[in-house]
Amino acid sequence: MSFASHKSAFWGETWSLAMQALRANKLRAILTMLGVIIGSACIVLVVTVGLTGKRYIITLVQGVGANIVYADLLQSGGSQPSALSDQISLGDLEAVKEGVPHVVQVAGTNNFPMTVVVNGTEHPVNLVGVTEGFQEIRSLIITAGRYFDEDDMRSHSKVCLLTQELATLVSPGESPVGKDIRVGELHFTVIGVFRERVTTFGESEITRESVIVPFPLIKYYTGAEYILTFYAQADTPDNVPDVTSQVAELLASRHRPGTHYRVQNLTGLLELAHKISQALTGVLILIALIALAISGIGIMNIMLVTVTERTREIGIRKAIGAPRDAILYQFLMEAVLISGTGSLLGIGIAVLIPAGINFIVSFFPEIGKMDIPISWISVLLAFVVSCSTGVFFGYLPANRAARLHPTDSLRYE
Repeated sequence: MSFASHKSAFWGETWSLAMQALRANKLRAILTMLGVIIGSACIVLVVTVGLTGKRYIITLVQGVGANIVYADLLQSGGSQPSALSDQISLGDLEAVKEGVPHVVQVAGTNNFPMTVVVNGTEHPVNLVGVTEGFQEIRSLIITAGRYFDEDDMRSHSKVCLLTQELATLVSPGESPVGKDIRVGELHFTVIGVFRERVTTFGESEITRESVIVPFPLIKYYTGAEYILTFYAQADTPDNVPDVTSQVAELLASRHRPGTHYRVQNLTGLLELAHKISQALTGVLILIALIALAISGIGIMNIMLVTVTERTREIGIRKAIGAPRDAILYQFLMEAVLISGTGSLLGIGIAVLIPAGINFIVSFFPEIGKMDIPISWISVLLAFVVSCSTGVFFGYLPANRAARLHPTDSLRYE
């Protein structure tokens, strides 16, 4: 018999004996396997929870727009009284768009509280004047009608868009598009209904009940065209820090000395979200590894009991010529089968849970799109760690079985 055939027969016999031993004690094997199932499922699920939490946090942070730099007036020049010239202007927008590299879009807003008259009753709303580029930067989704076009902006058309919540209030049960509403002293024609791509929970100009109008119409209310919040969109996230510093320098150069502008971006928040997610995932994985370690100790204890119970069987096998390695590998094979099978079952459960949630949520479109990510790296990690746990904790009882003396084993009762 060739060496390869001998090895094949050896491993085939080892596998067969390990399977027979496990089938003879099914309940014990299943109970031993339970800890591995829980541990391996925990590894996959905690990584899934970490990825989902990370994605959710980052999505919320990016809700005000992607690659955004935003600015507003913080303080007018020194001890001098505030002047209209200190405010951010439309000229500043154009200067940033033309003079700052890597800026692909700019926009500005001015907002203040106003009232809308519905059936003779006044309701408080947030009136927001927006320049061109605002929809692109903030990724507004038009759910009915249309957004402002160039003619609306340049001709001072008295048109507006409503948030979905305000549209329901103004025109319950039907679309408000084409209807006339009164905001303060002016009448507007509703041309569309919109919503934010990701809700910012009132942390931006857009609140639940907001009216957006072409920016030039703000002059009817304020007497002047100035911008309260300025947005610049960088072409890539890597260029956001450079754009931030250049916007700050440009605004300072175009206004009186001593005038301070707050220029910020979301990079710090995004980095914080990454760090929080990584820390959370690390802690949860540590807990899962502890669960696997406990299950490994359970495997070792059960295998030690098994070795004790099968001492006579081991003696008989050694007496008829079974080598030490055959005994060692048989018990190691049993430990690996327990941990490997438990790992596969745990991974299967962990993968089915998020997949089931995604499937169920798909039947409820009002909840919104949900996609719980599954990390296949965590699946591989769970399987390798679980099998390694079986080998590590199974070695001691397997080695003990292999070292038993055949004469002492045959006399064991």
